[in-house]
Amino acid sequence: MEWVIAKYNYFIYIILMMIGLWAMIGKNNLVKKVIGMSIFQTAIILFYISVGTKRGSTIPILEHGHAEAANAAESIINAADYANPLTQILMLTAIVVGVSTLGVALAVIQKIFKEYGTVEEDEILEQIR
Repeated sequence: MEWVIAKYNYFIYIILMMIGLWAMIGKNNLVKKVIGMSIFQTAIILFYISVGTKRGSTIPILEHGHAEAANAAESIINAADYANPLTQILMLTAIVVGVSTLGVALAVIQKIFKEYGTVEEDEILEQIR
């Protein structure tokens, strides 16, 4: 039970991913599929952000006068004390790409609705045949 409590965040990500995957695969409404895609993407972003965190770390910005020659012994930089900003930067980029993808997908769904009068996948496929 202790292991489950220690890894609760992974279970949350798996649940969110499965909800998003179920919405993308199991639903016929195109808007619900896009919402499922967004939930799936949110779970992945949360996973990467949590994996990239480090307890007791600080931001990787050096203070003024950190490398002065007089305090050379005190100014040794220990990389283990700083958080790696790469995961946050990449996930910020993923958020921007996800919002853009969501906007384009909703615009395409709007065009599909104007063309076919519905956003249900089965009804659109019947009209195409």
